[in-house]
Amino acid sequence: MAFEHQNQVATLVDLVNHSLPACVLTSARLLIWMLAFLCNLSAQQPFQVDSLFDKRQPETLGLAFVNSLETITIFAPDSVENRYNHGVVLFPFKGKLYAQWQSAKEDEDAPDTQVFYSCSEDERQWSRPVALTEKWTEGIRTSGGWWGYEDTLVAYINCWPNSENGVKEGYAEYLFSVDGFHWHKGGAVMSASGKAIPGIIEQDVHALPNGRIVTAFHLQPGLKATPFYTDDPSGIRGWKAGDLPHLPGEPTMSREIEPSWFRRKDSCLVMVFRDQQSSFKKLASVSCDQGLTWTLPELVNTPDSRAKQSAGNLPDGTAFMVNNPTGNKNRFPLVITLSPDGCIFNKAFLLRSGGSDLQPMRFSGKYKRPGYSYPKSVVWGDFLYVGYATNKEDVELTRVPLSVLGY
Repeated sequence: MAFEHQNQVATLVDLVNHSLPACVLTSARLLIWMLAFLCNLSAQQPFQVDSLFDKRQPETLGLAFVNSLETITIFAPDSVENRYNHGVVLFPFKGKLYAQWQSAKEDEDAPDTQVFYSCSEDERQWSRPVALTEKWTEGIRTSGGWWGYEDTLVAYINCWPNSENGVKEGYAEYLFSVDGFHWHKGGAVMSASGKAIPGIIEQDVHALPNGRIVTAFHLQPGLKATPFYTDDPSGIRGWKAGDLPHLPGEPTMSREIEPSWFRRKDSCLVMVFRDQQSSFKKLASVSCDQGLTWTLPELVNTPDSRAKQSAGNLPDGTAFMVNNPTGNKNRFPLVITLSPDGCIFNKAFLLRSGGSDLQPMRFSGKYKRPGYSYPKSVVWGDFLYVGYATNKEDVELTRVPLSVLGY
């Protein structure tokens, strides 16, 4: 297709050469090639992934473990502790690494769900989990992730009121702390118009080189995934919605949900979504104006497990994605896939595998399943840290030296 496109452009240039006076030839040629460049960009997928995964080997997908990785358990419940744990998000603050997750005695989205956190100075010894929220009789609260600015740590909390009509929807609030120990209520996360954002915040909150913060909210009514950005460094106000056209989906839920994003070498942003229509592939949309407008999401021919994923950039610009690229509901293995430019992903490594690397599930519970669920990542110091829930039970992280991931 690209070769055919180039031949068509060359034919057009040849026609111009023979039909226009010399005084306008240079401008005409430049305009044609500029238009051709833009058309070629629009014809390309947001990114491509080489054939890296062997589905005949479900425990490893035929991949090797990345060098020098280390896996650490933050919290593993015993029989009298909360045995459902999920939505793990990591964030560094004042020399410590913090982990946030949602937790219940037994079941997912149970009435006793609360948000907990733990912290560590060496990433190996973790403090006993402490509740960030109380049990809520009017609904449940779940982990919304972190942000930090100046000397303040922000904990986003997603609030899901009980619904009389069965429509799942909610909004985001935040807590803040200057020491990571004493917490204060901050209220609702606010839009640039000074109103509370009527939506659930996605846990992948990170910034562009110019400081602009980008993530997504799942807006009411229901859950309609929408990119948002703010230039307020606090991350608690000033949010504006990007313009994202949606694919056809359900009335109360967009087809594209639970996104993460990375930055391509051409400075365009790529937001990667879970496909709720069970293609078991990723959906992706592109913004080349720092989050103001986005292309119609399209399927990318790379496998997924129809679950949350993580994406971002290493300090050298390398783009990465962390997910379970199984092409079915299996949430193992856990894999990092890499690209030098965000256009072609051509390397992949295991972070966790199936088989003996996956500890047995010890306790039953609603919606629990074997595997490594909902990874979220953060770069801190010389490492990439990936937090996740194993079997929706154990709170764990895997860290990898940046030196073994770059190109």
